[in-house]
Amino acid sequence: MQLLFLGSGSAHTVGGDNFQSNMMLIADNGRRLLIDCGSDIRWSLAKQGLSHLDITDIYISHLHADHIGGLEYVGFQRKFDPRCERPRLYVEASLVDPLWNHALRAGMGVITGMETALETFFDARIVTAHQPFVWEGVGLEPIPAVHVSGRRATVLSYGLLIEHDGHRTFLTTDTQFTPGPLAACYASADLIFHDCETGPARTGVHPNFGDLVQLPAAVRAKIWLYGYPPGPLPDAAAAGFFGFVRAGQSFDLTLKRGPVEETAICTGLNT
Repeated sequence: MQLLFLGSGSAHTVGGDNFQSNMMLIADNGRRLLIDCGSDIRWSLAKQGLSHLDITDIYISHLHADHIGGLEYVGFQRKFDPRCERPRLYVEASLVDPLWNHALRAGMGVITGMETALETFFDARIVTAHQPFVWEGVGLEPIPAVHVSGRRATVLSYGLLIEHDGHRTFLTTDTQFTPGPLAACYASADLIFHDCETGPARTGVHPNFGDLVQLPAAVRAKIWLYGYPPGPLPDAAAAGFFGFVRAGQSFDLTLKRGPVEETAICTGLNT
């Protein structure tokens, strides 16, 4: 089981060799689960010698453009390419209606001769927070975390706890610095991929490097950092992390790359 980072940059990454932080989980049988499908997915796929033909399944964590902006491209390409079937699209239940009606319908709601629905382009599979589902023999649990806090609404992003061959990998997707609600995930995972801002500006929607260095040493020792903006990076290894993920880097999730703290049930955000 491999996790390939098509990109490891922030939403606003432009040019160079990096792209938005979208990943691909590659099963032993060759099926590929695209974890988020952002605006620059065409270029990040091509950089790795891949295309829409290689996307059999998609998981969406939340509805920001760097996570769903490429769905129109993938949906149209696979709809009208006779070599393709509809990709399976795994979406948390609360995201299904706004994904279609507030994000995709404006551009995809009508094609020649017919009005469409989400199911026209995707084989939608509704998943639920904290309820593991199985993809190609791999256990995937959506873990909700606060991403954006507003006066009237809170935007959640649904990370993934990946369990395969007795190994646990926690992928945060996008989250604020919330070490309390995520403590059980940190503890139960063998390996953690954590979003991280590195610039001087603190947006409040991702943890800053200065926040994450406050985590216990045993947790930092199993974290790879990603989702960072362009520019100089701090010395992650000196701070006790594995390092910063680079675009094109692939990880074998059957190998333990960090100490196991303890076995714990990962509860994430209580919703």
